[in-house]
Amino acid sequence: MFMKRLDENQPAIGFSLTDYRGRKITLSNYQGKKVLLSFFRAASCPFCNLRVHQLIKHYEELKEHNIELIALFASSGEEILEYAGKQDAPFPIIPDSNLELYKKYGVEQSRPAMFKTMMRPVKMMRMMFSGFFNIKSLKEEPIVPADFLIDERQRIYRAYYGKDFGDHIPLDTILTWGKS
Repeated sequence: MFMKRLDENQPAIGFSLTDYRGRKITLSNYQGKKVLLSFFRAASCPFCNLRVHQLIKHYEELKEHNIELIALFASSGEEILEYAGKQDAPFPIIPDSNLELYKKYGVEQSRPAMFKTMMRPVKMMRMMFSGFFNIKSLKEEPIVPADFLIDERQRIYRAYYGKDFGDHIPLDTILTWGKS
């Protein structure tokens, strides 16, 4: 069972994990920096890969706003390499196939969120023609994405729990926060 959702102004839950490239990523090493911590579904998820593509595309702009990115996938390192890793993101992507950090951050699973996603035709069409669609993603757990804006003091500035498989905190919200 997943823990309850986290709220703004709570201390971020620390971790020290290895990304899919073998680099040790420790949240406390980001003290003094703003961090976007993004929890994705499985590495084969086309909605997730669209978001990773968007973050890569805006990576320099996010860095200019002093925002560091850390992504997690509910997948093994090998699966990340096979799917999301092909995009060669300039930020760490951490495998968490046992959902250990997902549970600590209250990231949820929801079949209704899956159906809600299917009821959004524009989102579904974008995903179908994105080049990221694959049949494997249909069999994955119904994890709903979540994003956390963590401030320089390692406190949660904003906790954003998605409502469907493609729902992430808007990029404009992240950039506005970076300017503050």
